[in-house]
Formats: sequence, C-alpha cells, structure tokens
Amino acid sequence: MRPYFLLFFLTVGCFSCEQQPYQMGERLYKKHCANCHMDGGEGLAGLIPPLAGSDYLLQNRDNLACIIRYGLQDTLVVNGKFYAEIMAGNDQLSDIHIANITNFILQSWGNNGPVLRFEEVEASLKTCAQ
Repeated sequence: MRPYFLLFFLTVGCFSCEQQPYQMGERLYKKHCANCHMDGGEGLAGLIPPLAGSDYLLQNRDNLACIIRYGLQDTLVVNGKFYAEIMAGNDQLSDIHIANITNFILQSWGNNGPVLRFEEVEASLKTCAQ
C-alpha cells in the first residue's frame, strides 16, 4: 500500500508546481541565477548584466531559453551598456524549468514581457540544441 501513497504525493506535488509556475520560476531563479544576476535582477556592477528593466530581454525574448540552457559567450548590450562576461549554461534544467525561469524573469522587476508558452520554449530549445 505504501507505493500508492508515494505515487499520490508525487502526483499532487507535481500538480501543485504546475499550478504555480511563477512561484516555481522564482525558486528556480534564486537557486540557479541569483548568484550572478542578484535577487532583485540588478546584475553585478558592470560585469553581469541586469535583468531588471532590461531592454535586452524583450528584444531577445525568443532566444532566452537557449541562453539559459547553453550560456552566452558574446558581448551584449543591455540598456545601452556593454557586457562581455561569459555566462555558463545550465543544461541540467528541464524544458519546463527553463520556461518557468524565463517567464519569472519576463514578469519581474518592472519587466512586462509577454509570457512564453511552453511550446514556444520547447521549439526555441530545439533550434539551438548543441
């Protein structure tokens, strides 16, 4: 009978995560992104670009999932400032985790980016697969 209880709790736990993607995205952001981009998305003193109020996010919305998964080695301009630090990718995150992080970022700190549907994130990740 115990396996049924375990299955029940896993099902309920996963269901509740899917019902609250913003909170899941926030938890994942804090675990995987905040150490560089900071809790408030402000970045790090000219080294790490801000995510808060970032023009780059909206201009590159369709590529955000790829950046999270595979990182970035290019110089980029965020709010008129150049950033050249290499960003490591995070290839152990699932597609749904990346979707939740992306949407958390797009909806936080004054960003009002449109929500990315999971299918859009999945398609984007297929195009940039390395």
